[in-house]
Amino acid sequence: MALRTTPSRLAGATVAAVTGLLCGPWAQTASAAAPDATSAARHCVVDARTGQQNCFGTFTEAVGSATGGRITDAPATPQAAAASKSFRTEAAEADVGAQGDVIQGTFFDEKGFTGASLTVTGPELCEKDGWVNWQFDLGDDWKNRISSVQPWGNCAIWLYPEPNLGGDRDGPFDENTDDVGQALNDRTQSIGFS
Repeated sequence: MALRTTPSRLAGATVAAVTGLLCGPWAQTASAAAPDATSAARHCVVDARTGQQNCFGTFTEAVGSATGGRITDAPATPQAAAASKSFRTEAAEADVGAQGDVIQGTFFDEKGFTGASLTVTGPELCEKDGWVNWQFDLGDDWKNRISSVQPWGNCAIWLYPEPNLGGDRDGPFDENTDDVGQALNDRTQSIGFS
């Protein structure tokens, strides 16, 4: 699984609504497994450039790792983070000018930002250019699990039911979405960032 550049132009009115992402090549290592229900480490962070994945027992620890320590006081749960306007503002301000360790998106295996999470980091904030700049194919441990999403770093997220951005897409998800909807709930295998 890897994040690759995809120079496909988004069509019609969606172009104006979509944000862009300018990131380095992303990869996830095969050894980076998602935690099971009995594991204490339920919140994982994957570095898109290296594929290195680390898992944590709390969302606060995961955000601290994902931001390279710029945010150390994130709410303890993703639900609280989604509800906190001050936290979202702090996160956006922490990412301005940052290179590396910028959160591109967080994905949850349950609706309402609950269950296990996978946070994807990249080298820069997203660029608003109307293109799907990168794709990320989920590893077997995260295929067909996503139920809610939190875009970060000025990104919009597109979900696809097949690897390599195959099949009908859903999105853009450019704000916290506690339910991705019936079309791709527990059916996502690749993600487009734009």
